[in-house]
Amino acid sequence: MAETELLMPKQGRFKILVKTNAKENKLLGFDAEKNAWKVEVCVQPEKNKANIAIIKFLTKQFGKKVRILSGFKSKEKICEIEN
Repeated sequence: MAETELLMPKQGRFKILVKTNAKENKLLGFDAEKNAWKVEVCVQPEKNKANIAIIKFLTKQFGKKVRILSGFKSKEKICEIEN
């Protein structure tokens, strides 16, 4: 089992660091210093497009509905996996 699989949240809240304008949507790994997951999305950070892409990508990754709780206009966001 990979290290990232062990750390991936199964429920509750978690922090992400977002990089936009990437070549593809992907989960880069965990930043232990900032206690956050690093995520890349391939859209521009305008008109809420990046937030929508993050929600869709993380929902697909976790197999559960994910929502952004705070940081809508920031690269650092707090997300929550819904039950």
